[in-house]
Amino acid sequence: MRRIEESELIITPEGQIYHIHIRPEELADDVILVGDPARVPVVSKYFDRIDLKSQNREMVVHTGEYCGKRVTVLSTGMGPDNIDIVINELDALKNIDFATRTVNEDKKSLNIVRMGTSGALQAEIPVDSYVLSRRGIGFDGVLHFYQSDAIREKDIEDAFIEQTHWNPLVARPYVVGCGEKLYKKLSSERTVEGFTGTAVGFYGPQGRVLRLPLATPDANARLEAFSYKGIRMTNFEMETSAIYGLSKLLGHQACSLNCIVANRLVGTFSKDPYKAVEGMIQYALDKLIDKK
Repeated sequence: MRRIEESELIITPEGQIYHIHIRPEELADDVILVGDPARVPVVSKYFDRIDLKSQNREMVVHTGEYCGKRVTVLSTGMGPDNIDIVINELDALKNIDFATRTVNEDKKSLNIVRMGTSGALQAEIPVDSYVLSRRGIGFDGVLHFYQSDAIREKDIEDAFIEQTHWNPLVARPYVVGCGEKLYKKLSSERTVEGFTGTAVGFYGPQGRVLRLPLATPDANARLEAFSYKGIRMTNFEMETSAIYGLSKLLGHQACSLNCIVANRLVGTFSKDPYKAVEGMIQYALDKLIDKK
């Protein structure tokens, strides 16, 4: 069995994985990902107890118990580059023996739920609603560094590239579905089925203009107009597609639940985004543990 070299899997002298800074036994099987480190205690305040607190850079981890179920909440920071770190390290904590530096024969699957905020790309999706992403489309290119052909929905990719006249100078879009078991657990009449775009930045990559002109000024209009077999883009954010792609390659269930705080098409913004996000957190926690 192949031994993973020290330069490839970095373990601290305390036995912690390098970036997340926790040990394997400190990670629950149900993991909530948030972008903002300040949102970790906003989630964990609902726990019955918190057994672990750890912080390294923008990655804050709380592991505790909610209604009798062990849960970890972890901040990733913003962007798909951080997601590449986080998903690989979460998998290593569950599926690599740190003592022997070899992959375990029996693989464990995590439930990974991203809780985020997002802007809607369709006029009919109101602010304060919850978009549960059935698929993610990534404009970041992260998944192309891995052997990903088997998990990508290339018919949607091809239709998207053709319809939007995609700029060949940027990464080829990739489409990956969520973890269907987890999707069924989280979905209800309160959620909107999503096809979520993951941008590689906040300004130009999401069509915002301050002082720099855009290479494709009407990019958001093209995204809004895309349609393929009833699938239309619902919202924009910066993590979902990378979470879906890496999780699926590694055998984990992943779902992204976003609170819509802005509608980019009609120019509206939530009157109380903090209250809306709190509601999403409580909803997701209860769904995750099957609370009736």
